Parts: sequence; structure tokens; C-alpha cells
Amino acid sequence: MTRYGEYVEVRKDAGTHVAELVLDRPKAMNAVSTSMATSIGEACAALSADRDVRAVVLTSSNERAFCVGADLKERNRFTDAELGRQRPYARAAYTGVLQLPMPTIAAVHGFALGGGFELALSCDLIVADATAVVGLPEVSVGVIPGGGGTQLLPRRVGAARAAELIFTARRVAAEEARALGLVDELVAEGADRTEALALASRIAAHSPVGLRAAKRALRTGWGMALAAGLEVEDAAWRTVAFSGDRAEGVAAFNEKRTPEWPGE
Repeated sequence: MTRYGEYVEVRKDAGTHVAELVLDRPKAMNAVSTSMATSIGEACAALSADRDVRAVVLTSSNERAFCVGADLKERNRFTDAELGRQRPYARAAYTGVLQLPMPTIAAVHGFALGGGFELALSCDLIVADATAVVGLPEVSVGVIPGGGGTQLLPRRVGAARAAELIFTARRVAAEEARALGLVDELVAEGADRTEALALASRIAAHSPVGLRAAKRALRTGWGMALAAGLEVEDAAWRTVAFSGDRAEGVAAFNEKRTPEWPGE
């Protein structure tokens, strides 16, 4: 267990190779202050460099919310100059999650609004429980989604649906969120963390080299013309085809045993 500042904690399970990135500012429902944003960025930098971690689950210590977005009380005190200086720290938090090289899963319950939902959107998969309420309400307070929402949401649900959700600033409850594709898996109330960690464990059982390469190909090739995307895939394939993981995977398959991944 490692703390990053006052509001972020990373827990690692050596047995499963899964890390849990915990948003831990419960009294503020995990509103993202400058300090918290800085800590998220630092935690993501450390996780990115940790070759023992094969999957990351983003969770919350607050029972009522995953994350309610930016700390508007803090921002209300900012001058324009201070807000401008704060922007790089905010961006680093969201891009830190987005650029994690291993598969990532958000475990969402309660409110995931604005920047909170953008943190979830920055993950590869979202597991939500029945209490989840998601949305990007930024235009209702005079800004726009600035943590990747205008780019990530249409990649999930299409341009027209994303426009409707962003322009109306409406909140979407769990059942509709699942139907629209805003979340990937809907589970019973209180089960989001457990189910997300179980999913991460199943993912982390596979080749760490393969997982990182597959994510890189998926993220880089999305939206490209097919021919260009296939070149991205081929480049990713070449990084694993001659790896120790590939040799071990093939050997384990033929010997009918569980692979012992070297991770290289």
C-alpha cells in the first residue's frame, strides 16, 4: 500500500498482479482538487513504470460517489491566472489514467459526474453498480468537459448521442447508462469493486507483454483508416512475437500447463 499525497492510495496484490488506484477524499465525495489531481498523476506515473502490474482498477473510498468531478469550491476562489496555472495538473491526472499501459477498469457506484465520469471514461472498461449516476454536466456551470469527455464519450456512444448528453448536461442512471453503452457491466448494488477486481484478476492471468501490446494497438489504431490500423496492429504484434511471453505461452499450451509469464 502506497499513499500519494493526502487523497490517493495504491494497493497492489502480488498474487494477482492487480493494482487498485483508490480515490480517497471521502468528505468531499472525491472532488478533484489541485492536490488530488497532482497525486493521481504521480500514482499513474509510478504504476506505468511498474512491470509487475498487469491490470489496474480505479475505485473510490466514498460510499455515495465514485467522483463528483472538479472541486468547484476550490475553483471558485481562483483568479483567471490561477485557473490557468492549475490546468496542467488537472490534465496530467486524466491523461495519467488514460495512458496507463496496462488494461484499466473503473469500478463506479453513486455519482460519477463531470471529471469523475471522465476518469472512468479514461479506463478501458467500466463496471457500475445499480446506484451509479453518470454524466457530463459541465455546460451547466459555464465550461465544457475538459478531462477528455468530448473525445472519449463519442468513441463510446457515437457523435450524436455524445452531443445530446453533453449539450443537455443530463445525468443518466445505471440502467439507462448500461443500455446506452456509457458503462460496460452493470452489477448489484455494492458489488462494483468486487466484480471489477475479479475481472481484473482474470485479465491479469494473461501475458503482461501481450496485454500491453493489445491495449496499445486498440488505443492507437482506433479511428484510423483500416490499412493504417492494420499497420499499428502489425507493429504491436512484432513486439510480442519474439518475446519470452510468446515462447512461454506456446510451450505451456503444448505442455498443458499454466504459463509462468516472464513479462518480457
